[in-house]
Amino acid sequence: MRLLLIGGGRRGLALTRLLAAEGHAVRVVTRDPERHAAIAEAGGEPYDGDPDRIGTLRYALDNVTVLVWALGTAEGDPLRVHALHGTRLEMLLERTIDTTVRGVLYECGGTLPVELLSQGARTVERMCRHNEIPWGLLHHETTDVDGWAASAADAVERILARDRG
Repeated sequence: MRLLLIGGGRRGLALTRLLAAEGHAVRVVTRDPERHAAIAEAGGEPYDGDPDRIGTLRYALDNVTVLVWALGTAEGDPLRVHALHGTRLEMLLERTIDTTVRGVLYECGGTLPVELLSQGARTVERMCRHNEIPWGLLHHETTDVDGWAASAADAVERILARDRG
């Protein structure tokens, strides 16, 4: 399986290590080329892109089985953060229909307002139901890095099991 990981920081690197150790390929989106070494060291494939500019993720979806949107702790301009869980998320999900993506995992826990994360969860559910793509919602405490990674890996496996079922 190839996973596309958007966000997650330290948690994302822990998930990358876990999945890479199981033989999975993990493509990790980063805006910062200085993170390439840490991503590669964790067993991931760095991909330069920006979830705030969906066009930069166009080729990131190539040969991806599961998309993980782990931006529950996103920081910065409130309007941009809001868009990450609204219009940007929806735009990316619209583009997944004609790809190899067979599942979506959305992080709906984190430091952002519950209303915003709930909005993103509803968007994922609506878009994935419409496109008949299995999805999951990740609710794990973000400060528990290893536990978060294990929960995310379990959720990915459940999504894949639904796709096969």
